[in-house]
Amino acid sequence: MASSVARGAAKAVKPIFSRDVDEAKRRVRELYRAWYREVPNTVTLFQLDITVKQGREKVREMFNKNKHLTDPRVIDMLVIKGKMELQETINIWKQKTHVMRYFQETEAVRTNDFLSKFYQGHDP
Repeated sequence: MASSVARGAAKAVKPIFSRDVDEAKRRVRELYRAWYREVPNTVTLFQLDITVKQGREKVREMFNKNKHLTDPRVIDMLVIKGKMELQETINIWKQKTHVMRYFQETEAVRTNDFLSKFYQGHDP
């Protein structure tokens, strides 16, 4: 009984915007182009201590993080969030520190064994 309800719910789920993965990817490309065009303005408006090339590399890195996704609903949600971030950046609703958080150094990979955690001062 529960499996039939789950199957019915899975069929009833409607897409957010895109009907298929190709349409979702088109939306991602549009968002990527918008971000790519906005980087020079962002660097000058926020007086960032980075070059335009570094900003564009970071945009590419952020998009490549989710390159593996195939569910159009998930992709659409990320596109919506990306558009919100872009709008906040364009309207200067963010501060310089909010933008520079994207350029923080990546954290070292933490190991899971007890001694490594102990030496680094993390609780087991």
